[in-house]
Amino acid sequence: MNDIEKIERDQAARISEILQDAVDPHVHSGPSIAPRGIDHLDLAKAYSKAGFRAFVTKDHDYSGVMCAKLIRDHNLDLKTTVYSGIVLNNVVGGLNAYAVEHTAAMDGRIVWLPTLAAENHLEWEKTSSWVHPAATQKMRSASPVPLFKNGKLRPELLDILDVIAATGLALASGHIHVSETKIVFNEAKKRGVERLIFTHPEDIVGASFEDVKEIAAMGAYVEHSLAFFAEGSKFRNRTNDELGAFIDCVGPERTILCSDLGQTGTITPLEGLRRGVATCLALGYSDAQTHSMIATNPALVIGLQNG
Repeated sequence: MNDIEKIERDQAARISEILQDAVDPHVHSGPSIAPRGIDHLDLAKAYSKAGFRAFVTKDHDYSGVMCAKLIRDHNLDLKTTVYSGIVLNNVVGGLNAYAVEHTAAMDGRIVWLPTLAAENHLEWEKTSSWVHPAATQKMRSASPVPLFKNGKLRPELLDILDVIAATGLALASGHIHVSETKIVFNEAKKRGVERLIFTHPEDIVGASFEDVKEIAAMGAYVEHSLAFFAEGSKFRNRTNDELGAFIDCVGPERTILCSDLGQTGTITPLEGLRRGVATCLALGYSDAQTHSMIATNPALVIGLQNG
């Protein structure tokens, strides 16, 4: 083995060690109406082999809590625990408190505010090159799920915030605009919601660094999608230095790194996380800081004890 091979081997082992007990709180495994490169069970096997503690499946169109329970109940040998959550888009009825209660009752972990049906997302689509990968003649186009009526948060959303507070679910901002996130998170805190996740400020939601600081100061974790940063990802639109700037904005102690991967035609979620860890080390973050962003912080925000 030459010196270069030894360095590469040692680096790979270092990354593997940092990823022990990792938690991926935002991953797009299948089944899904959109094309997926890996399903929930195969991802659980891959993450289990890599020593992950847990992951949370996210689908824009359904709550995956039933799939997650089926995998948990019939694969007791897996190290990695599979969880899911719900995204408040059209297919689940939008602002549907019943669906949120059901998600909580089945040990769901995260409620995402609207993504593909967010008013902000639908406006963003008009000037982006993004096309819904599941668009078919059988599926009507998304219709907006507004959060406000006459300048005030809709009663249906307030009901959902109360459910989240009562059940201990985490609330994630989804694809709503950063200005909306501030208002919703402020109201959520007033109503007793303790776990807040600001979803990928680097894309779609229109956030500045000052916005990120303000939302982190509210007690939220800032979640960065490595799909937008990792080399080899077809969604990459940000540089390594930009990742460092976002992390430094609030510090590793308020930062979460997720894969946001699982789609076809790109790197796997595990490879995305491995490359994300390598980037963090190259940027000068310590092993402990990187582990906190990839394991400790996401474990805490989804309610795992001794995170």
